[in-house]
Amino acid sequence: MRVAALRVEIHLPAPQSLKEKRAVLRPVIEGMRLLGSFSVAEVDHHDDWQRATIGVAVVAPDGRGLDMQISKLRRYLDSRLEIEVFDVFMSELEKPE
Repeated sequence: MRVAALRVEIHLPAPQSLKEKRAVLRPVIEGMRLLGSFSVAEVDHHDDWQRATIGVAVVAPDGRGLDMQISKLRRYLDSRLEIEVFDVFMSELEKPE
């Protein structure tokens, strides 16, 4: 089993209020959840209109499967025109001995 945690830093250029930010971010997060076995939540910058940090947990049976899931997630994020991904930080949990 392989597990990774991702921290996705996002810029949202259009929102001019927190209400508008939520209207843009909510469907993005829901779309991420529907892609596969991802646990997704907004984890930082809750009060910033045009910035968000999303945490994602990914679980796969092996390294190849993990890479495929992360690639699928990246393609999805890149396809969303209403957001700009600044950076993605990944931490893979070590397999217990």
